[in-house]
Amino acid sequence: MARKGKRKKADSGLVTALGLMRFYEEVEEKVQVPPWSVVVAAFVLSVIAAALDLILRAAR
Repeated sequence: MARKGKRKKADSGLVTALGLMRFYEEVEEKVQVPPWSVVVAAFVLSVIAAALDLILRAAR
């Protein structure tokens, strides 16, 4: 039964050795979007959608 404990430790070492944990840490750190930009983008898209709706209704 002692082997099972050693195997789990070896598996976690293998993941770290392959650099998988480091890859995910680097990806998460680089993708950063400020909350205000999301709000502004949503507002702009809403205005565009409303304007297109009015334009297309007037064209009928």
